Parts: sequence; structure tokens; C-alpha cells
Amino acid sequence: MAQNDQRFEQLKQKYQSVQNTMAQHQVRLENLNMQGDKLFMRAEAPSQEAKNRVWDQIKLVDPTYSDLVCDISVNESAAPQAQQQQQAPKTQTAGAGIGGGQATRMYTVQSGDTLSKISKQFYGNANEYMKIFEANRDRLQSPDKIQVGQQLTIPE
Repeated sequence: MAQNDQRFEQLKQKYQSVQNTMAQHQVRLENLNMQGDKLFMRAEAPSQEAKNRVWDQIKLVDPTYSDLVCDISVNESAAPQAQQQQQAPKTQTAGAGIGGGQATRMYTVQSGDTLSKISKQFYGNANEYMKIFEANRDRLQSPDKIQVGQQLTIPE
């Protein structure tokens, strides 16, 4: 256990500049913990621009980010008022959905992702990938064809 704590501290230190960038761009860090042998960060950005700045910093620290899992969602309703006025209106996913209050999360596809990999990350089971595919039928033609930067709905 002490070795795991030590690894956690090493990775936190390695990605400290990413946490600093999050603070600079009002990106709210929701989770920071170990997921297997990787550092797991979950955050909410006030804009796509802020999210991109964080990913730029991650790539500066480690272009392969092989020891990091980072899930950053964009919630523009959390953006400062001046920023909101500059941006075109976008559909929000907050509130009750078609499923009658079923919660949804958004995920941006990263390089190397597959629906199975995303399913494993969110559900702990790679075989749940069809749940994600079904929730994104309007955006996906096939469970085998996802693209980097694509926003996917991840049902609970």
C-alpha cells in the first residue's frame, strides 16, 4: 500500500503543472486518484478552449500520457458571464434527459481510445461498450469507428 501511495505522490508531482493550468483556466478538478497504475483526473472545464489548454499542458509533460487517464468535460454554464457571451449557443446536457432524469456524462475521445476502452474506464467492464454506442447512435455509424475529439454521451 505504501508503494501505491508513493506512486500516487510521484504522479501528482509529475502532473503538477497540469493542475496549475487547470486552476489558471477555471477548470474544476473533481477527482484525482489512482486507477490501477495510472493517475486518474476527472475535471470540468468552463469552455472547450480551457479544456484544450489543459490537454496542451498534459502533452508537454508527457506526449504519450501513458501513466495518466484524464476525463475533462465541458460545462459552459459554469463559464464566467463574459466568456459565455462570446461563444455561440450550444446544446446543454444538464437536467432531465429523455430517460426521465437519467444522468449522462460527456467524454471526449482521445488518441488510442476504443468504445471498449472507454467502457472499461466508466463501467469497469469493456463488454459494456454497446451501451455507449446505443447512446450515441446519432453520432456513430459503427462501434468500431470513433474519432479523436468526438464528444460521446456516457450513460450511467
